[in-house]
Amino acid sequence: MVNGIVTAAKDAGIPIAENHVSGMFGLFLTDIPNIVNFAQTSVCDIERFKKCYNDTLKEGIYLAPSAYEAGFVSAAHTDEDLENTIEAAARVFSKL
Repeated sequence: MVNGIVTAAKDAGIPIAENHVSGMFGLFLTDIPNIVNFAQTSVCDIERFKKCYNDTLKEGIYLAPSAYEAGFVSAAHTDEDLENTIEAAARVFSKL
């Protein structure tokens, strides 16, 4: 799912970085390719992240509400849930 979201952002020309471990992930709207510390998160495009979050929420997808929080995927999420998330993200990124 994270790879699909990243691809959707890049296809829309939105700079994005991600970190993930198993089902936990973070998304950062930035040109920095690899976020590894708080200082780097602090220079991400927080205003664009807020817009992205709100627009994704309107699509029925509940991501972490802050660039400083992690999102989680669990075994309860179906392949359809993951695909719907990627498709919603693509729609949102195309409007940013």
